[in-house]
Amino acid sequence: MTNSRKERGAILGKVDLLVRTKFFDLNFNGRNWPALMEQHRASIVEAASSEEFEQNMVALLKELGTSHTGFFRRESKIASRNSVNATFRERQTDEGARWAFQDVQPGGPAANAGIKPGDILLSIGQQEVVPPRPPEFRMGASAQVTVVQRNGTRRVTNVELRVPNAKYRECPYAEPRAVSAQKLTPGLGLLKVTMFPGIVGIDFARDVNRAMDEIRDCDRLIVDLRGNPGGGIGGLRLMGYLTPGRLPVGYSLTRKRAEKGYRKEELPQFRGIPAQKWKLPFLILRFAGRDQSIVVVTEGLGKQKFHGRIVLLVNEHTSGAGEMVAGFAKENNLAKIVGTRTAGRLLGGEGFKVGGGYMAFLPVGCYLSWGGHRFEGNGVTPDVEVDWSLESSLDGSDNQLNRAVEVANGM
Repeated sequence: MTNSRKERGAILGKVDLLVRTKFFDLNFNGRNWPALMEQHRASIVEAASSEEFEQNMVALLKELGTSHTGFFRRESKIASRNSVNATFRERQTDEGARWAFQDVQPGGPAANAGIKPGDILLSIGQQEVVPPRPPEFRMGASAQVTVVQRNGTRRVTNVELRVPNAKYRECPYAEPRAVSAQKLTPGLGLLKVTMFPGIVGIDFARDVNRAMDEIRDCDRLIVDLRGNPGGGIGGLRLMGYLTPGRLPVGYSLTRKRAEKGYRKEELPQFRGIPAQKWKLPFLILRFAGRDQSIVVVTEGLGKQKFHGRIVLLVNEHTSGAGEMVAGFAKENNLAKIVGTRTAGRLLGGEGFKVGGGYMAFLPVGCYLSWGGHRFEGNGVTPDVEVDWSLESSLDGSDNQLNRAVEVANGM
């Protein structure tokens, strides 16, 4: 437990100062932050346990009404999309409301444990998990989960939640297979992108190149971004394959820059991912110490055979950089978007140490597309709406992918 009432008050004070000085919106997203502080102060400072203290701090930050807020330490439980690389959909079962596995990312802890889309989660350890309480897992350990498989068989399995080389200390996650490619038919390629690991994404960019080499001769392409929680700027390499030349994608905007005023055309530009890691110091020198309001521009990777016949698959769990890709493709008419509206979680976040082993995670930058769209709170609306079908997954099918194939073949 956090040692004392005094220490909890000190941590709360540090979080208050961070929100007042770092939160991307001077108006606190229309919320009365000082009033919220007073409203939550007693429950936070007088919390009966570390768990209650953490929960109450999370509740306070949620009052800001934006994505990219959090309060945690190494021992904290984190969301399933980061911890087991899976998402869920609430479903009615013979045992009442339960969570059905929806996106199970290849190479992630859930997939490695043999869990498949359509399996029903019953419990984590000895604790039943019933909606609306979300499934959460503790990193750096092993979790015993009980599921009902698609064939109706109850199964107990261990999910390993170890992260040996976490790339973000302020946002821990297990890393699935980030990129994979296959040919669905001789002329139709499928590129699955589960996340954008790394801040700059040099390794990810190489993985994208290798995957694209496998399907480069296809004249149609489906890019599956369902369940993608975002990540770093590596998505620029993917966007580079959607258009032959250089196009401005959008720009981050800090609170300081927004208050000072700006012309987007005059902001510094990030125009390419370095090919080698030894070039990173030069990139750091270029942007270090500067305001982090930056325009992102595609790399100009040249004409691809599938240009004009691209489909992007998204869902309500596609967020962050995944929404940047989808929004860019839609705004520039580079692809048909199929699936469900994306999460609307696209801000620049940063973690801050606040004492007691805790970190506060806050949005410090807004993102705007080049056309002026803000996806935070809005998401990207598909051109073709197709909801996920549990019934389809029970027989090993994928109704959303099937619809994407139809759209691609009709282009």
